[in-house]
Amino acid sequence: MKKIIVADDEELIRRLVSDFLVQEGYEPLQADDGDVALRLFDENPDTALLILDIMMPTVDGWEVCRKIRERSAVPIIMLTARSTEYDQLTAFDAGADDYVTKPCSPSVLMKRVAALLRRGEGTSSEKVLTIDELKLDSFAHEVWLDGKSISLTLKEYSILQKLLAVPGRVFTREQLLDDIWGYDFDGDVRTVDSHVARLRTKLGEWGAQHIKTIYGAGYKLEVNKDA
Repeated sequence: MKKIIVADDEELIRRLVSDFLVQEGYEPLQADDGDVALRLFDENPDTALLILDIMMPTVDGWEVCRKIRERSAVPIIMLTARSTEYDQLTAFDAGADDYVTKPCSPSVLMKRVAALLRRGEGTSSEKVLTIDELKLDSFAHEVWLDGKSISLTLKEYSILQKLLAVPGRVFTREQLLDDIWGYDFDGDVRTVDSHVARLRTKLGEWGAQHIKTIYGAGYKLEVNKDA
């Protein structure tokens, strides 16, 4: 049974979400503030996903997300009443994989949970994808560059996996948004741009050399022709 941490300072929300998770066969772990969420995550390293409110006492959801991203690529959904573009971009910059505004249908939230968990299992038929010094192991869900492990969010990992699977192919922003975020995602293509930018930064010189922006089209993985 997959464990899912539900962190929200509103007991009614925690109980509602947890009840639906139980119905779907998950094991919810409830936290009423950010500190408790972080402690639960440390005590349960097999946690499959987190659902975080933003405005929580002690430590807010953004900071919880940042701290977890320092050591894990576990999927994270922000579930919050805050709906401005700034709030959403801040959440994605912190490492969130999805953003859901309250009030929302619990059934839709469960679909988003299931979709994120499916995507986390990897979609490529190739178990290990390698280009130059970079290796993506879809079985272990790990990325290595020059022998060092690179920590990526689920979305960053999924983008890299998709580009690596078909080097040279241009993927439009709309394709990446639909394939990775899902057709029901209510954000826009700038979400893709921000994730690709962070992915490039994490991959340093390799990212700048290989992940190319095709202006007016999208992104592709360019193979080193001298290799």
